[in-house]
Amino acid sequence: MTTTQVTLVQIDNYGPWTVTPEPRREADLQTLQSRLYADISQFVGNRGGYTFFTRFDNMIAVTNGLDLADHALLQESVGNRYPVTLSFGVATDASPVRALADATKYVQDAGSAQDKNRQECLEGRVLEDDHRTDEDVQIAHFDVINATGQYTDELNAFDTFIEIEQGYAELMRHMRYAHESLSFFVGGDNIIVVCPELTEADYEEAVSHVEEAVDVELQVGAGRGTSAHDAGFAAKHALECCRANGTRVELDWE
Repeated sequence: MTTTQVTLVQIDNYGPWTVTPEPRREADLQTLQSRLYADISQFVGNRGGYTFFTRFDNMIAVTNGLDLADHALLQESVGNRYPVTLSFGVATDASPVRALADATKYVQDAGSAQDKNRQECLEGRVLEDDHRTDEDVQIAHFDVINATGQYTDELNAFDTFIEIEQGYAELMRHMRYAHESLSFFVGGDNIIVVCPELTEADYEEAVSHVEEAVDVELQVGAGRGTSAHDAGFAAKHALECCRANGTRVELDWE
């Protein structure tokens, strides 16, 4: 049984800040967002977690292994080095979607994303060490079959981007509503999906659905672990088995 710990990261009062006292340069905002994401990703990653940028002003992290003190330390570090602050909601559930919903509610209950009085909210609960198992996190790593040959070496860079994003968008929707999973594009043709307890048949169904819907062929390796890092590394190895064997789905635990 999976028990995924999800943290919603939300920049406090970010929208108003970007236009106060006057609109800020877009290049400066993009630079701040990318540096902030990199710092959060490194902090969480050093503790075995994964962080995904989503809309940048809102980020989603899988934080099994991090306690509330770790979250508070990250808030303090960002507050000391950036002109913005962060609020966190933390929750756990067998379903990553439900965990994110609970984490989101913690932040929303503390105040609006554009409420200048809400600063550095830290609410929720974590998975205690004595309740952690080797199967808490299930990660699936999808990529496009022969993306280089089909797209990168054949189309211009923007048309390639459209094709890859089309596959991602369809997979993201399908995994969210059919399998209560959270999917994130992580560059190139790679998509990482945070899953509940899914089976080989579930992954076969997802791959077939995307191919039928948008004509993008995917392969996937899935892994389990105590942390996102452990599960994700196992998923990477399973994906290499897909590439070596010419298969579409490989599970690290079978």
